[in-house]
Amino acid sequence: MSDLPACVDFPYLHGFSPTEQARLVRQARLAESTIFRNIDYPGAKRLLEVGSGVGAQTEILLRRFPDLHVTGVDLSTAQVDAARARLAQQPWLDGRYDFRQADATDLPFEPRSFDAAYLCWVLEHVPKPARVLSEVRRVLAPGAPVYVTEVMNASFVLDPYSPNVWRYWMAFNDFQYDSGGDPFIGAKLGNLLLAGGFRDVSTEVKTFHFDNREPALRKTMIAFWEELLLSAADQLIAAGCVTAEVVEGMRREIAQVQNDPDAVFFYAFMQARATVY
Repeated sequence: MSDLPACVDFPYLHGFSPTEQARLVRQARLAESTIFRNIDYPGAKRLLEVGSGVGAQTEILLRRFPDLHVTGVDLSTAQVDAARARLAQQPWLDGRYDFRQADATDLPFEPRSFDAAYLCWVLEHVPKPARVLSEVRRVLAPGAPVYVTEVMNASFVLDPYSPNVWRYWMAFNDFQYDSGGDPFIGAKLGNLLLAGGFRDVSTEVKTFHFDNREPALRKTMIAFWEELLLSAADQLIAAGCVTAEVVEGMRREIAQVQNDPDAVFFYAFMQARATVY
């Protein structure tokens, strides 16, 4: 924790604007090959996606696993509406998905309603992740696999060192923590799943690491990361967590890093797999 003001009046860091919704779609596509490496749902038919957002991950799940029907739940009506509108533009997916507005700590489903589950970038935003996982376990059938992908924000490295980026990143994480979220929850997934009664718990650290070996991908990732950071700028400034000068300094530093021939981008996150018995 820092001595920055607590940012409790703005519970979701990024907001729900059309710009942010489009960013989530780009994020899902950019990270797909890394997130979905080693994910498999053999024999599953009815998958629950918690925190389905705008349906960006839903679309990938349906494409990668043709036998799945996905039920997505999200607390935000705006996100649910956006997800329905997005997937409605793809008629070949008709009948394979359903989206509902629901609280993940009180799911509107009977026990054993699903035989698989998927959570991605959602537990970091909720004040009671253990309760969410308990509800997920309740509605899963015995033998059902669940994959949980989450942030470990302490892992972020951008080189050359950029002090305004670092100040902003610390405020970004403080904002989320003060709002009841957890920007470091990825490292805790093993404990959370074990405590929640899941079995066969395994975890894998996955990374985005770009340097001179892949300069085009490095450029793409740094540009996306700037977009991600700036999605919270209005909230952070309004809450007094950062100044406009820090935001402008961050912009300048990221531009300098983009033009540095030896720049490095590194970020690690955690993916856990577990089973219900």
